[in-house]
Amino acid sequence: MLTLPEGTRVAVAVTCDFDAHSPWIGGYRQSSQSVLSRGEFGVEVGVPRLLALFTELDISSTWFVPGHDLLTFPHQVEAVLGAGHEVAAHGCYHEVIGDLPPGEEERLLEKQLRQHEAALGRRPMGYRSPSWEFSDATLGLLEAFAFRWDSSLMGREFEPYHPRPVTTRLEEASTFGPPSPLLEFPVSWYLDDWPAVEYVPGVSEHVGSADALFTRCRQIFDYAYQRVPGAVYTMTVHPQTIGRAHHIAAFEELLEEFRSRPGVYFATLGDLYSRWND
Repeated sequence: MLTLPEGTRVAVAVTCDFDAHSPWIGGYRQSSQSVLSRGEFGVEVGVPRLLALFTELDISSTWFVPGHDLLTFPHQVEAVLGAGHEVAAHGCYHEVIGDLPPGEEERLLEKQLRQHEAALGRRPMGYRSPSWEFSDATLGLLEAFAFRWDSSLMGREFEPYHPRPVTTRLEEASTFGPPSPLLEFPVSWYLDDWPAVEYVPGVSEHVGSADALFTRCRQIFDYAYQRVPGAVYTMTVHPQTIGRAHHIAAFEELLEEFRSRPGVYFATLGDLYSRWND
């Protein structure tokens, strides 16, 4: 059960996937100066714009950072922490988990923990898988490495929950294992800026409507606010996407609108985890 401050109708968790170079070299396996410059834009322009916006609106957020970007852009990560935000794990180099050979996911998970310890002096409590992918082993590995919470799955919309491993059979019913001790803060592609408006050559060769993205975000928020008492509304943005001028301006309007509603509580996922009691 989630215990929110008295009078809270909706908890808004703004989460930032600070991917920088990683999605290009690890996810899309591209390394041209063109795509890398898009990651650099996120670092040099998107991050400062987001931090300035969050400071202006007094919003604490959760940043998911691949180990590669912790090491490549330490000063920007220090700026995120210095502004009072939370940093959580997001893969080693935004690896494609479904393509990894046996044993490699475990090795990379251990590697990213060492990267966090080296860069930040501590292990992260939370995890978000690259591209929100899980293998059959992921849940058990997160438990074995003592993560407390995750934000990669989609089994609910506004309610934290304990995910269960699933075994599927084509001609028989699926079966579920016991609930994990890991607490899940569900995500949604509908509340993610990247698939809505990002152009990726050879993958997503169109530029979607930012108006459609933010209209959808408002509609989903309105449903939670009106119909789901104590909802957790988790939004995902990327500095290299949301940091563009027309996106950051619309994002500011959206956050100001949320803030104007009575009973809206902005929180990090770590803060929300601390408010959960089974």
